[in-house]
Amino acid sequence: QVQFVESGGGLVQPGGSLRLSCAASGSIFTILGMGWYRQAPGKQRELVATITRGGSTNYADFAKGRFTISRDNDKNTLYLQMNSLKPEDTAIYYCNTGPTFMVSYWGQGTQVTVSS
Repeated sequence: QVQFVESGGGLVQPGGSLRLSCAASGSIFTILGMGWYRQAPGKQRELVATITRGGSTNYADFAKGRFTISRDNDKNTLYLQMNSLKPEDTAIYYCNTGPTFMVSYWGQGTQVTVSS
């Protein structure tokens, strides 16, 4: 059984930074491509960034140059470093397999609020 638990969200001012973490249970983490997703109020969930098991990354246009996805396979943990945050980055952030998610793997997510 695979389970993902996100953490690290919070309230930050525009221009600030946050680092999100996703702890994965289960030994299959190291063979999975992973992704960060987000869902803003009233909007559909969207893909933010993906990383292969070998470390190759891809980003949505809005994330390029500001966000960095990384993983530590020894710790079964996925990260998202977010810099230069904007109010439109306000959303609940989730991790899941990527670029194709598994419906049964969605966790509670972590709330990111960017506001002055």
